[in-house]
Parts: sequence; structure tokens; C-alpha cells
Amino acid sequence: MRVAIVENTKFTHHGQIGVALHEAGAMIDLYRPWADGLLPEAGSFDALVVFGGEQNALADATHPYLPALGALMQAAALSGKATLGICLGSQILARGAGAQNHIGTAPEFGWCAVDLTPEGAADPLLSHLPPRFDIFEWHSDTFTLPQGAVALARSDVAVQSYRIGRAGYATQFHFEASRAVVRRWIDSFGPYLQAQQPSFLADHPQLAETHGVAADAHGLAIARAWVALI
Repeated sequence: MRVAIVENTKFTHHGQIGVALHEAGAMIDLYRPWADGLLPEAGSFDALVVFGGEQNALADATHPYLPALGALMQAAALSGKATLGICLGSQILARGAGAQNHIGTAPEFGWCAVDLTPEGAADPLLSHLPPRFDIFEWHSDTFTLPQGAVALARSDVAVQSYRIGRAGYATQFHFEASRAVVRRWIDSFGPYLQAQQPSFLADHPQLAETHGVAADAHGLAIARAWVALI
């Protein structure tokens, strides 16, 4: 299988998705449009992954490729190809599908509780998870549910996951973020994270051994389930 991965920042870590793709022997084509504006050609991949980034989904002035990426994601999802948007990726797919993006209205950070909808509990991506599960969040933006999309998970703050077509998936939460990835984020963004949530750095060791352990298992299970849909 050939998988196109779009990174939206130089700080991208593939985490649990990288583990699942390696297990499956996937061939990876890597794109960094934040640096050169290049995106995958439609039809050049069997599956598409779009990761997060510090920009928002409407930041066309600084990231002019965003409208084209949203259109590419929506077209891939509607064609039945396995398509995955994480955090910013979920927001870009929502934009490409004609939904409204809301900037700065829904902050969530750290290991947070997410609830499956009845549709999520029956969906092949998430059906193996408990009705409420812990997973890592780091976002401030959200979106309206695209027309025709199926809501799969929610939190008290925002829609957390939806599906378009057979295998077009979006997650607001960072299921790729294993404890190792979170540790790298702390190393890279410690002062910023301290400002986001003053207690996080002090509480991190204990949280990593409780909520983080469960989130690692949930994240890898989601990654493997998505790869199985390719």
C-alpha cells in the first residue's frame, strides 16, 4: 500500500500511526507543504493522512495550500479511500467538506475524556474502545459537523471524531500522541505548555503513568484499525 502523509509543521511526530503503518509494510510518500507548497496528486496514493500544526484551518494568508488540501481530503474521502485528518487535519477536512471552522473557541489540552456516540460504538475505527476513553488533546479550534458526516465521538467541548463516506475519518484528538510523543512536545514547547496549563508539567509524570498508559493503548488500537481499512 502507498500512503501519502501531509505534515503541516516541522514538529510533526507520526507516533502510533507510524507504528501501525510500519507493521503493515506501507510505502510512505511524505509531503511538507508548509515548506514548499507541494501536495499529493489525486490518484497517487491508496490512503491519505493529514497531521496537525500550529496554524488554523483558515490561515490562507500564511499557508496558501490549505484550500487545496481540504478539497483533496474531501475528494479522497468521497471516493472511498482511507483518509485521516488529525487535529488541524480534521479541521481542514471539515472546511473542505463545506463546514464552518470556529477559531479559538474550544480549547482542550492534555489527556482528556472522550465519549463515543452510538454510531462511534458501532464504527470499525472506534468500536473496540470503551464508551468513554482518555486520549491526548491539544487544540483551541473546532468546526461544525460537515453535512452528511457521521459524528463518532464528542467531548464536553467539541465534536471529537466524524466519518465521511466509507473510510474518511477525522479526529480532533491526537491519538497518534503516545507518551513518547508527548515527552518530545514537552522538550520542544515546555514554556508554552506551562502557559497553556500551569499544572501540566508538574503533573505530567503521574498523568503519563495513569491516563497516558491507557491512551497509548487506545491510540495504537485506533491506528491499527484505520490501517486495516486501507
